[in-house]
Amino acid sequence: MQENQAPLISFQNVYKKIEGNLILKNITLDIFPHEIFGLIGASGAGKTTLLRCLIGFYKINSGNILYQEKNISKNQHLIRKIFGFGSQDNCFYEKLSLKENIKYFGRLYGLPDKEIEERAEHLLELVELSDVKHTLAKNLSGGMKRRLDLACSLVHSPQILILDEPTAGLDPTLRKHMWDLIVKINQAGTTVIVSSHLLSEIGHFCTRIGIINHGELLKVGPPDVLKEMYSRDEEIHLETYPGKYPQIVEEIKRQRLPVNYVTVHEHKMIAYTAQAEFVLHRILIILESMRERLLDVHVDKPSLNEVFAALTEKQKIKGMSEDTLMEYIRQARSRGYTQEQIRQNLLHQQWPEDVINAAMIKMM
Repeated sequence: MQENQAPLISFQNVYKKIEGNLILKNITLDIFPHEIFGLIGASGAGKTTLLRCLIGFYKINSGNILYQEKNISKNQHLIRKIFGFGSQDNCFYEKLSLKENIKYFGRLYGLPDKEIEERAEHLLELVELSDVKHTLAKNLSGGMKRRLDLACSLVHSPQILILDEPTAGLDPTLRKHMWDLIVKINQAGTTVIVSSHLLSEIGHFCTRIGIINHGELLKVGPPDVLKEMYSRDEEIHLETYPGKYPQIVEEIKRQRLPVNYVTVHEHKMIAYTAQAEFVLHRILIILESMRERLLDVHVDKPSLNEVFAALTEKQKIKGMSEDTLMEYIRQARSRGYTQEQIRQNLLHQQWPEDVINAAMIKMM
């Protein structure tokens, strides 16, 4: 689909610093019409900052954000018109009824009274709150409040709906209900951008996802494609006692077993390899030599959780090299080298340009 379409939204080498901390690092991303794009990341990964930069709440330090090839920062009137935004915190007024809230936001957007009335009734029906439209918002349950917030963000018929953690704090049944509404809104023609830390559900409902961690966009693509990229490997899940996993990993490296990478979390080690049978046999020998008792073992294909873990593990390794880079820049500056001289030296040493840019902005 994307091959035949121009991007609706484009992030081009976007950097954002807040209070001296580099929050977004060289974000380059295209979002296409009519898709549900999911932004996956842990708390503090940069998801909310990215969305707030998109709607103009934050001014970016460098790069561009385009809407249909128009620079959003230079066309602020576009933001009010094309975006609907639902934050993690409810944005409606608790002392107004549901219908009064929707009508209030309709007036803020300058809609005619007749259209406001029609939109209010339509949206209350869409989010299945028509029966309680005269109830004060403060008396709603958590799930109903999320749906009211969704209705308020749609009152002006935005082309793009942005939802920041829309299912956070909801039980599984309410989360499913919320996602059903999001899909229904998307099927009516609205492009949806949604953030979440719940990998399993966002992977199920989104057409494409972007994985973000420590301000870096690690990978973008359809969920199935991302999993397929890693399914050339199989996962060997091991749980042992007393669980000397660092020593086990070191021994795997020392023996140069055909393992692409290893992650350790929740008292379990996961090894990614294209030769699962051979590697498992050798690991069992290692366990025996180290007097580790095997508690559980199974071989599986990667899930999105494992894809996320693998990508962030690779990022840690990259971060170690960035520490070396930062030290080089400090020393070069102390010797009187200019910014451009340092940049050219680093490019000559084959450092990636985006890594150099991130380090230099971080040290401004």
